[in-house]
Amino acid sequence: MSMTKNDTTKEQKQEETLLETASQTQEKEPGKVKKFFIKIGNWKFFRWCASVWTRFKQKHPNIAQFLVFFLLSNGVTILQLAMMPIFKALFELTDLVNIDFRIWKVGKSFEGSDYYVFNYAKGTIMSGGGGGLAYFLAVQLTLAIAQVINFFAQRNLTFKANNSVWWSAMWYVIAYIAITLIAAVAQGFYKAPIYNLFINTWNMGNSGNVLADIITMIINSAISFWVFFPIFKLIFKQKKETKPTEA
Repeated sequence: MSMTKNDTTKEQKQEETLLETASQTQEKEPGKVKKFFIKIGNWKFFRWCASVWTRFKQKHPNIAQFLVFFLLSNGVTILQLAMMPIFKALFELTDLVNIDFRIWKVGKSFEGSDYYVFNYAKGTIMSGGGGGLAYFLAVQLTLAIAQVINFFAQRNLTFKANNSVWWSAMWYVIAYIAITLIAAVAQGFYKAPIYNLFINTWNMGNSGNVLADIITMIINSAISFWVFFPIFKLIFKQKKETKPTEA
C-alpha cells in the first residue's frame, strides 16, 4: 500500500516535533559541571551558610557589601601577584630593560637626587637598576588587566549596578589614572628601600627580588583598595525601575 503525500507530510511533522522536543529537553537538562554545583549547593551546610548570609545581608547591607568588595579585591590582588612575575620575566628578556623611563620630575628626594613620578632607571633591579621601561610596562599591564576584571566583578557582584556601564567605565578610568599617579608618587618612597633590603642587606638574591615584587604589589593594591571603595559607591548605582502608570 503506497503512502500518500499527506501521510508523508504528517510523518515529517511528527519527526520535526520529536526532534524539537528532544532538543528542548537537552537544553533544559543541566550539564555535569552545573549538576555538580547544584548538588553541592543542596548540601545542608551550604544551605545553612546561604541562609545566614541572606539574613546578615538584610540586617547589615552596607557591611555585607564591603565584605564582598573586600573578598573580590583580595582575589584580584592574588591574580596580580601571579601575573606580575610572569610579565616582568618576559619583558626583561627584551631590550626594554635597558631603556630609562623617568618622567614628570617633581623636585628632589631625601638624598638630594631628582624625584620623578615614574622613575625606572635602566638595568635590571638585580644589577642595581630600576628595571627600565620593561618594569614599568610589566607593572602597568598587570594593573590594567586586574582592574578590568575588578571593574566588572565589583559592578555586577558587589554593587549590582544597573546604571550606564559606559558612564561608570569613564569615571573608573579617570579614577584609575589618578590612583595610578598617586601610587607612583608613593612608590618612590618605599620601592628602592624594600628592594635594597631584600637583595643587598639581607643578601637574598633572586628570591629577595621576588619577595620585594610581592610586597610592592601588595602596597600598591592596598592604596587602590581604600581609595576605590568610596569611588565605587559613587559610580555604581542601582536605578529603580519605574512601572508604567495605568491609563
